Amino acid sequence: MVRDPARLEARDVERVIERARHADRPTTLDHAANGFDGFLELHGDRAGADCPAIVGGLADLDGLPVMVIGHQKGHTTDELVRRNFGMPSPAGYRKAARLMRLAEKLRIPLVTLVDTPGAHPGLDAERHGQANAIADCLRIMGGLSVPVVSVVTGEGGSGGALALAVADRVLLCENATYSVISPEGCAAILWRTPDAAAAAARALRLDARSLLELGLVDGVIPEPPGGAHRNPAQATIRVRDAVVCALRDLRGRDGAALVATRRARFRRFGTVEASTGIEVTAR
Repeated sequence: MVRDPARLEARDVERVIERARHADRPTTLDHAANGFDGFLELHGDRAGADCPAIVGGLADLDGLPVMVIGHQKGHTTDELVRRNFGMPSPAGYRKAARLMRLAEKLRIPLVTLVDTPGAHPGLDAERHGQANAIADCLRIMGGLSVPVVSVVTGEGGSGGALALAVADRVLLCENATYSVISPEGCAAILWRTPDAAAAAARALRLDARSLLELGLVDGVIPEPPGGAHRNPAQATIRVRDAVVCALRDLRGRDGAALVATRRARFRRFGTVEASTGIEVTAR
């Protein structure tokens, strides 16, 4: 992992976004199949639905049982449509919450893989409690007494991404993005034209170097030359190794201390020192 922003070269934001959204980037199921051992997918939110945009289950990582949860897009047009382009419904977040509670019950670490433009924005999602489902994930993750590691592997969009990223260690793949809103959404609101998406992307500072400088992520995982889509197998190995290192650092820590540190980390975001007016981040 890279922890020093100075070691990361400045990249064209538009190119980063293009790579983050590339259809051939490894998905959660790709990482689970090739980077973890014995992945067993678990289905359903126990309320009558099974959103395909979020997948999760039990696996073995470096000899340690873990719970893996992540957004799932796909590679082909048919799969992208079936998975709703990785935009979960409330049922998806309820499934994620169920698996989070199961990880706590089994006393095993939680690993989440984030890759979504955002939660499903449809009217049906709002009718079925999208905001409440996301808030429940935030609440549960914030209170888990087991180690939690999150990796943003592609797009990290808005609350749909944050719902799986309230972690002790938040890592970012080199060509992934992480932002409160998509560049297109930001451009539509502030510039009132989609033509300003590039300017919005630069203003959002959603690239790896900026996010590491701001303290919003704890480390950046280097990708194979040209991006993860050029060598998905190697990209998965690098993600796996980074998660193993993070979990080794967190294992054995007291559960109450994990919760307190995790909550304090996120509560610092966006705060401003009264005396200086300088925005304070996790550092």
